[in-house]
Amino acid sequence: QVQLVESGGGLVQAGGSLRLSCAASERSFSTSTMGWFRQAPGKEREFVAAINWSSNTYYADSVKGRFTISRDNAKNTVYLQMNSLKPEDTAVYYCAAGPHFDEYNFWGQGTQVTVSS
Repeated sequence: QVQLVESGGGLVQAGGSLRLSCAASERSFSTSTMGWFRQAPGKEREFVAAINWSSNTYYADSVKGRFTISRDNAKNTVYLQMNSLKPEDTAVYYCAAGPHFDEYNFWGQGTQVTVSS
């Protein structure tokens, strides 16, 4: 059972930046695809970004050019650097782990990101 713990959320003004972190409990992290998802109030959860074991990345169109996903296998941690934040980025952000870009087996509890206008 992989445990994922997110941190780094908070309140920021539009145009600002935040960096989210997700620490994994297992060494198998280094071979997992890691993803970030988000869910805004009243909306379905949506994909944000993902990175596989060889650091290939994939982004939702809505965050391309503003968000950057990265990983540090030595620390079992994945990051989401969020720049030029917009009010519509407000959501609970979840970290997930799995074998492929389109399959995730483990999820964190989420961290709140609020962007004020």
